[in-house]
Amino acid sequence: MTKTLCLDFGNTRLKAAIFENDVFKEELALTDDSNESIEKLLAQQHPQKTILSSVINHNPGIEPILSGKSSFHKLSHLTKINFTTPVGKPESIGADRLALVAAAVHYYPGKNNLVVGLGSCITYNFINQYHQFLGGSISPGMEMRFKSMHEHTALLPLVQKEWNFPVIGYDTKTNLQSGVIAGITYEIGGFIDYYAGKYSNFNVVLTGGDSAYFAGQLKYRIFADLNFLFKGLYALSETNNH
Repeated sequence: MTKTLCLDFGNTRLKAAIFENDVFKEELALTDDSNESIEKLLAQQHPQKTILSSVINHNPGIEPILSGKSSFHKLSHLTKINFTTPVGKPESIGADRLALVAAAVHYYPGKNNLVVGLGSCITYNFINQYHQFLGGSISPGMEMRFKSMHEHTALLPLVQKEWNFPVIGYDTKTNLQSGVIAGITYEIGGFIDYYAGKYSNFNVVLTGGDSAYFAGQLKYRIFADLNFLFKGLYALSETNNH
């Protein structure tokens, strides 16, 4: 059995996942990216392979630790990938988007795939049936929308997400919830309409913490997969770690 540790350092959370051979086993939360935390994780899991996707300025000291105790790969524009990137600057593609695109090609080959990643930002990632990543869109995520309306106005409060809200809000709180949550729903639906009208053999994957909710609000058949980014990291680890 080969154990692979996939590390995903995002803007709000540091996460890890364990794969045994090609089977996703569990997700783990990291409190920080200190040398001690990474050494403790490696001592607990004993992975043969590790891969790191980071969109933050993480602690650089963990990389020699990971490479010293496993076959390690850091995701970057130099990573060997299972798709082509005919975009202006391939090196500008975020590590998280590379992983999502890799997962789409690995699990849904030969399709026109739109992968919607719901995180600090919402990313729309389009990969055509020839496995070319053509790009897409980036918009503010849910928490960013709530916070920006509060922080950039004098009187609007900071409200939290609640799924049971009216689309026609009746007070400030429900107006903000409708604007953010229903707004995201209509935004996702609008992008799907655009791609579905332009491409046949079309597939949509939603991933991120709230993907199950939004998938249920949309009229299309959508695959909601919380672990899709980790699955992409695992696929890239297999390509780059020998």
